Amino acid sequence: MKRVMTIAGSDSGGGAGIQADLKTFAALGTYGTSAITALTAQNTRGVLGVSAMSPEFVALQIDAIAVDIGADAVKTGMLANRGIIEAVAAKIIEHGLRPLVVDPVMLAKSGDPLLEPQARDALMERLLPIATVVTPNLPEAEVLCGFPIRDLDDMRRAARAIHARGPRVIVVKGGHLQGSDSTDLFFDGERFEELSGPRVETRNTHGTGCTFASAVAARLARGDSAWDAVRAAKRYVTDILVASAGLSIGSGHGPMNHLALLTRG
Repeated sequence: MKRVMTIAGSDSGGGAGIQADLKTFAALGTYGTSAITALTAQNTRGVLGVSAMSPEFVALQIDAIAVDIGADAVKTGMLANRGIIEAVAAKIIEHGLRPLVVDPVMLAKSGDPLLEPQARDALMERLLPIATVVTPNLPEAEVLCGFPIRDLDDMRRAARAIHARGPRVIVVKGGHLQGSDSTDLFFDGERFEELSGPRVETRNTHGTGCTFASAVAARLARGDSAWDAVRAAKRYVTDILVASAGLSIGSGHGPMNHLALLTRG
């Protein structure tokens, strides 16, 4: 069984973060491990509080996994602050943990901040250059590229700008754009590919970004190319959004049922 490590924050509501990552890894037939960067007091309506781990303890968790269990792929999510980012980047390099999927988490679905503003430079300088795949949504991509994104042409410009910072592949997620379809843009430095899928009308969208990045990591661990991994992850997220449309958990942005495709019928 392939092993996938998530380095991210804990969502007490179970819809995003470490919890969503581990559910995704299991749904896609891989063994998940975790290094928790922060605890959040969170539900479907918002984030009530955040308590970040010390960089030293985050590093110790990564050491514990790397020296015993190992990892066939790694995914990072909420990293909270500069110290944690620097510790994570150092350990990824030290242990040769690749491929690496970076989900540059900055805001919760509710709009609550999950990354200190002063940590953004560290994310761009320390993690992006060692990433295999980076998966920003439009607000995150705007921070990383430094200009507004209003259409597909802007997404292409953003992908080029972010790619210039060092990652091998960029996937700019277009879910925030208007339209009947949700179109993501794949760029590997040579070619652009559009991944379009029907926009699923549901309030159960909490954790979609975490889930997508985790699905990419799981597919990479199983030997997919970056392009095949991204396509498979897009299908997985779309399918579980559809399957979870009638789920009623919480009163805000509800979670998805990550195991819906395994428990049907």
